[in-house]
Amino acid sequence: MERTGGRTKQRMLDGAVALLRERGAAAVTVDAVLARSGAPRGSVYHHFPGGRDELVRGAIERAGEHVSSELRAAVQHGDPASALEHFVESWKRSLLDTDYLAGCPVAAVAVDAQPAPPEATTLARTVFDRWHAQLEDLLTAHGTPAPRAARLATLTVAAVEGALLLCRTRRDTAPLDEVRAELAPLLAPRSPAS
Repeated sequence: MERTGGRTKQRMLDGAVALLRERGAAAVTVDAVLARSGAPRGSVYHHFPGGRDELVRGAIERAGEHVSSELRAAVQHGDPASALEHFVESWKRSLLDTDYLAGCPVAAVAVDAQPAPPEATTLARTVFDRWHAQLEDLLTAHGTPAPRAARLATLTVAAVEGALLLCRTRRDTAPLDEVRAELAPLLAPRSPAS
């Protein structure tokens, strides 16, 4: 019974993440999540006693952890430029797999005029800060001085997020390729004399 309940909860979270990615926080309603996930109505308050607000928070956390895991996988590819390559390719696959419908679910929450629950923007900031810290740590581990690593981490997150928006509106992955081409030399490990 626990296993089935766990799968139902995960399906609901996955449905909520998909709605965030495609249409933003306002689209994450209980009815929309149930329709997307195929979960029975009674499961909402069983798994999410806080209702829609708890479901949205859970979706943001799940989406944030998914991207963090992609960043961790990218780090396994070695230097920051190689990590960027892996990270950009994972976003390109996501765009192509969804016919350019799905962008970054955390960004969707951050730009929503009235995110719900009220703490959604704070949670989105926490997720962005975690991604930034992961990139900053990778850069410093490969010889980039800490202040520059912080700036490059900001540039990388901002550029990739912006490129995702352009990709969706243009229905083309070229903006991600362009961002990768310009960022890769900036992220390359520096020699001590540089």
